[in-house]
Formats: sequence, C-alpha cells, structure tokens
Amino acid sequence: MQIKMFKALWGMTGEYEEQLERIAEAGYDGVECLVPPPEKTAEFRRLLEQYKLEYIPMIYTDGDHKASFRNRLLRALEFHPKKVNSHSAKDWMSFDEQKQFFEFAMKTEQELSIVVAHETHRSRATYSAWNTAKLLREFPDMRLTADFSHWVVVSESLLEDQMDNVRLAMERTIHLHTRVGFRHGPQVPDPRAPEYALELEEHAKWWDELYRIHLARGESEITIDPEFGPPGYMHTLPYTKQPIADLWRVCLWMANYNRDRLSNL
Repeated sequence: MQIKMFKALWGMTGEYEEQLERIAEAGYDGVECLVPPPEKTAEFRRLLEQYKLEYIPMIYTDGDHKASFRNRLLRALEFHPKKVNSHSAKDWMSFDEQKQFFEFAMKTEQELSIVVAHETHRSRATYSAWNTAKLLREFPDMRLTADFSHWVVVSESLLEDQMDNVRLAMERTIHLHTRVGFRHGPQVPDPRAPEYALELEEHAKWWDELYRIHLARGESEITIDPEFGPPGYMHTLPYTKQPIADLWRVCLWMANYNRDRLSNL
C-alpha cells in the first residue's frame, strides 16, 4: 500500500508557484488547501501538472450550511479530485439540525459521485469523539478525515475512555491529519521535543491502527497530511510573537516520521 503525503498550504507564504515547487522538491505527493479563487484556477491546475502533485480540495460550510456545502463541493469537483476534505456543520447545532445537514450531505455526495471526508474538528459537528460516533451510527456512508488532536483538547484527555468511539471513527476514516495535540491544546509546541513523547506515541498508535485498517480493507493507498498550524496556532513567545519552532521543518519532520514508522509496520 502506498503512503501518500500531502502538504497543507496553511502557513506557507509566497505565490502558488513558489509554494508548489517547494512542496514537490521536498518529496510530497500532493497538496491540500482551499479551492483557489476563479482567477487563479488555470495557474493552479498548470502548477499541479507541472510539479506532478495530486490535490485534495478543502471546503467548509457556513451561513446556509447545506447550500454552501453543495456550492463549494461543486467548485472543488472542477479539479476532479479523488476525495474532498470538509469542515462540516457546527457544534452549536442541535443533533437534529446536524442530522438534517448530513442527510443532505450524503445525498449530495451520492448524486455527485464523490466521497467527502468530513474532518474531525473543533467548532464543527465532529468536534468530539462522542458526537461524531452518534453521527456515524446514523449515517453508515459518512466518511472522515481523522484529526484526533481536536478530540484530545476537547476532552482534556488522551481519549482513554473514548476508545470505542475512536475505533468507530477509524473504520470510517479515508484521510488522516497527523497533528499532535495535548490535554490543553490542539497542537504541542514541537512534536520532536522529549517532553511531548507520550502525546506523540499515543497519536502514532492511532495512526498505526488506521494504517492497519486500510491494509485490511485492501486499500491501494493511504493519504496523510502532517498538518501543523502557523504562529498564532503554533505557540509563540510572549511580547515578540516569535514562533517557537519552524513550521516547515516541523511538518517535514512529521511527514518523514509517518513514512518511516508506517513503512516498518
């Protein structure tokens, strides 16, 4: 099974050409980002082809959540992706409202013949392990982007008492974000630091299991984004706001860590 590594454009600077060239040179297989604006579409397509990079579009819902989901999904489909990552619905919605949204989303995905990976994310309907599990039981066709760092901070735990819900989520995962969270935040200051070895190892065990599930399903590939956030999301020094780690190096280290660890399973 191929391990395909995607780089988020979140936190990168410069024009698309500079970003995609750097990503390709670093050995990534693709990029993950919001759909480019219409005036940049032709350039973005050309660069993907030029640098031989695959693309996972990222969309989000707001306002009229059903309408925005459909409209942005249609826009993403202009790139003919294998899958789309979505930040879907909101945590403040009642469960009935969330169900109504995902009923619409599942019908839309079926109609458009695309699989959407709904990301486990704070502020979204998938903000916690328990609420996501309820939705997954309601919707057997619902698929996920697993970013367990969000669930760690929401529950202020390493999910020790949520493993049944985590395992259900793993069975439905088709894309993986490998950020490391801790009990009091969605992103450890630096995953290479020895003081966060426990958090890294616990997250890595979940990623190992996701890899094994993909193997058992006979999947030809697993897609991974070693996504860490830029300063503001990343810890910064007081007064100066200087980041305490280099975002590019952290993401690249995590990409190589994932490749090495999963390749040796």
